[in-house]
Amino acid sequence: MVKNKEKNPVVLQVLPELGQGGVERGTIEIAGDLQKRGITNFVASEGGRLAYQLEHLHVKHFTLPLKTKNPLKIWWNAKKLYKIIKENNINIVHARSRAPAWSAYWAAKKAGAAFLTTFHGTYGLKPRWLKLRYNSVMTKGDLVIAISEHIKKHILENYGCDENKLRLIYRCVDVEKFDSSKVTPERMIKLMEEYHLPDDKPIILLIGRLTRWKGQRLLIDALEKIKDMDFCCVFVGDDQGRQYYTDELKEAIESKGMEGRFAFIRNITDVPAMMMISDIVVSASLDPEAFGRISAEAEAMGRIVVASDIGGSLETIKDGITGFHFKAGDAESLASVIKKALELTPSMRNQISKEAVLHIKENFTKEIMCAKTFAVYQELMEMKK
Repeated sequence: MVKNKEKNPVVLQVLPELGQGGVERGTIEIAGDLQKRGITNFVASEGGRLAYQLEHLHVKHFTLPLKTKNPLKIWWNAKKLYKIIKENNINIVHARSRAPAWSAYWAAKKAGAAFLTTFHGTYGLKPRWLKLRYNSVMTKGDLVIAISEHIKKHILENYGCDENKLRLIYRCVDVEKFDSSKVTPERMIKLMEEYHLPDDKPIILLIGRLTRWKGQRLLIDALEKIKDMDFCCVFVGDDQGRQYYTDELKEAIESKGMEGRFAFIRNITDVPAMMMISDIVVSASLDPEAFGRISAEAEAMGRIVVASDIGGSLETIKDGITGFHFKAGDAESLASVIKKALELTPSMRNQISKEAVLHIKENFTKEIMCAKTFAVYQELMEMKK
């Protein structure tokens, strides 16, 4: 399969850009792990705010206009990637997103390199015939990584992919960063003062860009049903230009008589501290999360997590043991579960917290994800022999 005679993997990860997201963070984590193992590796993308981390890791980054769906540019990128592969003796090309995956696929096949994909989401399926064709590149890997059982099932149901080439590798939590013992009181006080958050009310936190499917409006509707209880709800996330949705949320809060009980924070750099000052972390997604990293990170911090009973949350949260599920899209169900969480006794809260931290450390750490990914790289090297 691969003409390169290197005994060790020489890996090129390909993605659209290095902004702030799960795909980008996973790329950085794998690059760092490969460096620690002494494995030569590269990243190609359009660049972005996380590019400096690659420089810190001494991982070479190739800047290409990979955040494009223009067919001509995709073909141009393929030629550039082919040249990079040949000049750097790369024998594994790991694609993490659809448009750059087409470029990476053509380049890898022409160069005789192994082609690996990570299926990070369900992607859109409308119009079905067109989207299935476009998305299908993510199943063209010699091996295909699915980031959850939910995604694995989606691939099998929609793409007719050979199950034998699917490898389940969960996304991860950096338990060194998301460790409650490392968050100082000073960090928490700084956040509370900066954003004028109360210290005498339970804080309910939802982190996620302001978009309808993330469920901010659902959470507002749910909290109206228990507004006789004390709470302050914090939305952390950028509306990315959807000001109409931000306005809708604020109007809903006002119309329900809950002014002053919500805070909107566009962006925050100290997420662990924000979680530590929170009593409940909510994932109210209306559509299934592919994995649900925020919920898992909150579990690692020992927070009480309330999440929709769909998608990756069914795998990362053990209902009633490490957190709670509610019926997706149902404000009554969400209100009932939040009320239950707010009324937990200290001993019950402590028990759930301990179980949540242990669950994450045993199943969803960065070390586990990196080790399993490296095993896939080794498997590809064996397949080429």
